[in-house]
Amino acid sequence: MKIKKFISILLILLVIPIFFTSCQKLKDFHDPPDLSKEPLDPDKRAQRNIKEGRGINLGGIANRKTTYEFSTANPMWRASLEVLDFIPLTTVDYSGGMIITDWYSETDGTSNESLKITVRFLSNEIRADSLKIVVHKKRCSANNSCKMTLLPADSQIKSELRSVILRKASLIEKASKGKKSNKKN
Repeated sequence: MKIKKFISILLILLVIPIFFTSCQKLKDFHDPPDLSKEPLDPDKRAQRNIKEGRGINLGGIANRKTTYEFSTANPMWRASLEVLDFIPLTTVDYSGGMIITDWYSETDGTSNESLKITVRFLSNEIRADSLKIVVHKKRCSANNSCKMTLLPADSQIKSELRSVILRKASLIEKASKGKKSNKKN
């Protein structure tokens, strides 16, 4: 019994200072900083916070800069979306560099085959090795048993998709460069 009482008193004595120190933070919460005095550059803001003891410095370990190109400015992305616009899309993830379509079959309803296309972007450059295209084929029989297969790398649909996307991307890039040069003139 005495041990339980001792432990409860000890816990109370340890918890009370936490409450009092957290009340000090409430003052800062109700007194927002003057944003006109804040630096706009996030790197300068981070350095200031580190000097004031409000942040950590990893010593350049995580100093890699990532450049994101907005999706409408990426010709490969735009071309892929334009080429696949007739198929319902299930996943479109620009930051992950992937487009996945839903299962697609001919509209007449007589076909028992359907395709699912996955396009992965390995690079923003307009090159054949910048795209990885995966095509799954599903063939269903009359009793609703379906068999799915992965089409080989040298299949005709993969090579046609790749060439159409690359051609469209080069046309989009050429048109955007033409617009930029017209704006400069």
